[in-house]
Amino acid sequence: MPKKPATRPAVVGLPRVRRSYFECRYGQLHVHHALPASGGFDEAPPLLCIPGAAGSGRFFLPRLAALGTDRSVFAPDLPGSGESDPPPAGAGPPELAAALDDFLQSMRLRRVDLLAHAEGVAVAAALVAMRPEAIGRVVVSGAEPGGVGGRPVARIDLAPAEGPVEAQVAELKGFLGLT
Repeated sequence: MPKKPATRPAVVGLPRVRRSYFECRYGQLHVHHALPASGGFDEAPPLLCIPGAAGSGRFFLPRLAALGTDRSVFAPDLPGSGESDPPPAGAGPPELAAALDDFLQSMRLRRVDLLAHAEGVAVAAALVAMRPEAIGRVVVSGAEPGGVGGRPVARIDLAPAEGPVEAQVAELKGFLGLT
């Protein structure tokens, strides 16, 4: 009598947060990421988190696992910050956005939502200007909502990394249409 194939129990809980390197025009781009148990490619559009002045995706670490339950979430260290290679001297938001676009293209991500914090909003605006068809919803933190690339944005206040994040994640998922 043939054996029945073993079934695996459903994966329950938060996804693991990982780190990877991707090639970009300035060398290597270090990216923190969380993927849902399904792998994330058949779920909601991926979320690209763009950090502020310090430029490190570590800012988003307390939120990555909770946000990664129903979509892939990527939080890069901007070029010249964290563990990413530096851009040329004088690089501004358009050059940083170009490096993020290299990442999106290498991952073959056709459409992403954005979460930009503080000075990262200027990088988000440059990315929207560069590839408007690739950007869905935009949420900003630590900046006035206004518009990014001519499109409306939602605003959320991200508490310090030590603070509770459950309410922030629930509010963010509401903005992104995942409630």
